[in-house]
Amino acid sequence: MKSFLNISCLSFVLAAALSSYAQGFQVNFQGQKQQGMGCAGTALNVDASSLFFNPGASAFANKSEVNLAGTPIFAHVLYTDSATQTSYRTQNPVGTPFSAYGLYRCKKSLEPLSFGLAIYTPFGSTVQWEPNWIGRFALTRLSLKAIFIQPTFSYRISERLGIGAGFVISKGSVNLQKDIPVQDSLGNYGHAELAGKAIGFGYNAGILYHVNERFSMGLTYRSKVSMSVDNGNATFTVPNALSSSFPNGTFSSQLPLPSVLTLGLSFSANKKWTFVLDLNRVNWKVYDTLAFDYAQNTSALSDTKSARNYESIFAFRGGAAYTASEKWTFRFGGGFGFSPVQSGFVTPETPDANRLYGTTGLSFRANEHFSFDASMYVTRMRRSDKNLETQLNGTFTSIALAPGISLNYRW
Repeated sequence: MKSFLNISCLSFVLAAALSSYAQGFQVNFQGQKQQGMGCAGTALNVDASSLFFNPGASAFANKSEVNLAGTPIFAHVLYTDSATQTSYRTQNPVGTPFSAYGLYRCKKSLEPLSFGLAIYTPFGSTVQWEPNWIGRFALTRLSLKAIFIQPTFSYRISERLGIGAGFVISKGSVNLQKDIPVQDSLGNYGHAELAGKAIGFGYNAGILYHVNERFSMGLTYRSKVSMSVDNGNATFTVPNALSSSFPNGTFSSQLPLPSVLTLGLSFSANKKWTFVLDLNRVNWKVYDTLAFDYAQNTSALSDTKSARNYESIFAFRGGAAYTASEKWTFRFGGGFGFSPVQSGFVTPETPDANRLYGTTGLSFRANEHFSFDASMYVTRMRRSDKNLETQLNGTFTSIALAPGISLNYRW
């Protein structure tokens, strides 16, 4: 029983951390125009979503703007056990990441300054496995929700150089459930539920430099965010005879989320074609150990510290935009990201693998104030592994489809 509880909390911490910056449950949907170009846009000022992609680019906004967007995610996972070749599927609800940006361009003596507020969901998902699947003692359901709030300022130093920075407040919650390998008189397995809320702080800073009229470079740094989980609730449904071994109670943990450094390039070949490329470096080396603390310990429920030794990763994103007319713009792109999860640590919460994806998008400008954007994201991943803790040995195949839409108002 002791190993079960250790794995339960390790899974909780692992899921929350992976969901933020690495592959896992990372949500890269913070701007529809960028999503259409492979989720790249560090070296561009396209709209108020630059508050996320590069606060320095916001310094070049020529109007104030409000941008509202949503990208429903339709994602499913198929797991095939290596020994029996039996397959099991998730029954995931539709994910609902969103973003909201407000950017105000100062005038007169304060004209080089811009102020903004960004609210977005950089991670969050629900994984729901079908009843009685083979990994029920590892996971039955995981729900992650998070909202990042980022007040931001930007300053245009010259006609070519802009800088910006934003303070990040991260608020989130997690609910993890799994079955326990103990049975009551009717043969029903026990059940565990871990739920908690987390808060963390960080910053997002960036620089945009226009080398010339055609070529631009952007550099951004999103800081490490330490998510603090205090007084999380652990609830166990077990036969009465085992209730003293599985007491309901609280737990706490500190979750270090790694920093992200991004270099972006953009090139305008002519008035119609623009090409972009982003290179991300995620410093996963800081995430080498998992630790948690229960308020009440028993022989089946003890505090643990577990080595993870994750790898830092690179991700590549790129695409192009074609301006067909004053009203219509079309986009396409794609990307590739390495997985930070080493062999032996793949879990049902984050059945992660090296990720290749494709995107398309378009924009329609109704008039000088209103415009509309849409995008489509498609990916498929496959990873075979044997988890060292749960001993789950099989292949995860994941697919995801995410159509997005945004409305913009400028004045």
